[in-house]
Amino acid sequence: MTTVGKRGASSPRELTRIGDRLSFVYLERAVIHCADNAITAADGEGVRHIPSATIGTLLLGPGTKVSQQAIRLLGESGVGVVWVGEHGVRYYAGGRALSRSSAMAGAQARLWANPRTRLGVARAMYALRFPDEDPAGCSRRKLLGMEGDRVKACYRAEATRTGIRWHGRHYTQGDFASGDAPNQAVTAAGQCMYGIAQSVVAALGCVPGLGFVHSGHELSFALDIADLYKTEIGIPVAFEVAAESPEDIGARVRRALRDRVHTAGLLERCVRDVKTLLAPGMTPSAEEESEDPLHDRVSLQSDRGEDLESGRNLGEGLIW
Repeated sequence: MTTVGKRGASSPRELTRIGDRLSFVYLERAVIHCADNAITAADGEGVRHIPSATIGTLLLGPGTKVSQQAIRLLGESGVGVVWVGEHGVRYYAGGRALSRSSAMAGAQARLWANPRTRLGVARAMYALRFPDEDPAGCSRRKLLGMEGDRVKACYRAEATRTGIRWHGRHYTQGDFASGDAPNQAVTAAGQCMYGIAQSVVAALGCVPGLGFVHSGHELSFALDIADLYKTEIGIPVAFEVAAESPEDIGARVRRALRDRVHTAGLLERCVRDVKTLLAPGMTPSAEEESEDPLHDRVSLQSDRGEDLESGRNLGEGLIW
């Protein structure tokens, strides 16, 4: 029987859309390499083959070694790569857009550059999270206060539902073990959600640093998107896992969250929400849909907003 590792390499046209991929795959204490279009993970139990084009985000935990060829394959497949520290608390993410078009980045930059439209997107994000409230007319400071109150209420509600004693949100950066079981679970769930959001942001070609709620961080927009699903998915899963047992919180949260993200169809929904927030009504042309997703599409700007063909000398015969 043909194994994954022996299949022929996929062409860029055959890459799985980000909305149809696995949310994330976590690996630790393994050597990651590649064979054809699959990532291989070798550890004491043997070698596993994972088709790269089916992964949204690859989380590399402690003790992992990854080859240059594997990173190249992941980049070409548009996979977000996240190096996570002990317990998955600290991370560094990167990725490559599945589409080389800058349409989404341009739409995001236009909305972000205008204070009025930037606030409008922040209000739309709040409405997505809490559809029972109308944020119209709310200032940014009021939005933050309303969001904080709703998240605190979510913590209390989940503690009551799962029977956990909750003493408030406490997290010391770099010290995962200092928190109690519920806090550790919430932290672990948050890091996974950030990785998932970053994979979608990178795949769509958005600018991770241009956030509408968060600011000053290279992944501000990814943090914005991850927070859209915090009270609906991340926090409930964290409390459910913590209620079962305080043992091995990080790994158990990752497994439970991966299952919940899959059953909820979160990646597809996340793609839809990002497009709705940044570019409602923007649909790719038939030509764009049929193009090679990894083909470089480069044009030149003219004074009249018209795109000119690149790759040729425009020094003669052109009236500006």
